[in-house]
Amino acid sequence: MIIRRSNERGYADHGWLRSFHTFSFANYVDRNHMGFRALRVINEDRVAGGHGFGAHPHRNMEIISYVLEGEMEHKDNMGNGEVMRPGDVQRMSAGTGVLHSEFNHSKQNELHFLQIWIEPKQLGIKPSYEQKAFPTVERQGQWRLVASQEGHDGSVSINQDLNLYSGLFSAGEQVAPPPSRYAWLHVVNGEMDVNGETLSAGDAAAFQPEESINLTGKAAGEVLLFDLA
Repeated sequence: MIIRRSNERGYADHGWLRSFHTFSFANYVDRNHMGFRALRVINEDRVAGGHGFGAHPHRNMEIISYVLEGEMEHKDNMGNGEVMRPGDVQRMSAGTGVLHSEFNHSKQNELHFLQIWIEPKQLGIKPSYEQKAFPTVERQGQWRLVASQEGHDGSVSINQDLNLYSGLFSAGEQVAPPPSRYAWLHVVNGEMDVNGETLSAGDAAAFQPEESINLTGKAAGEVLLFDLA
């Protein structure tokens, strides 16, 4: 197990946007943290009320947005326009090229979300978009598949051999993770005991195939688990 601590991440403060970068991104370059397997970006963003990212392009990248607090308004040149709330998972396959914007839907309240980039399995596909809600009851005390290559079990589909799980765990609760190959575990909030180490909000850990993952809640929290080829 290799731990990536929250306070070791890259950080950028643009006033209206405060962003932590788990892996190299924009002006933050760390050759020791360029990604993990197909997982290329995990940005934890906090966007002030009334602000956001204006229309900008993406190409040949799978982009997952995961709202933690507040509401995010999405628009793109494919004709999609939706508001994301906590529990929603959005997947955008940029493929041959897409133009989109992301704004804080509130003029007053902060938006807190994760933006995740995954390198695609196939390049040059037709751009597409998908958004689904995963209620708390489906994730409490268990792992809920929220993204997968074939869209299994009602998850959003993704152009990569990857399974992404979300789980909400109470203090003292011990839940065995689903089978994984290479695994990246990201603590969204709360505090978890992982193989005897305490991981807090923003901390992450990488695992090799067949390596055991023992997770127990120390303080109620939310965890994402990436199963990667």
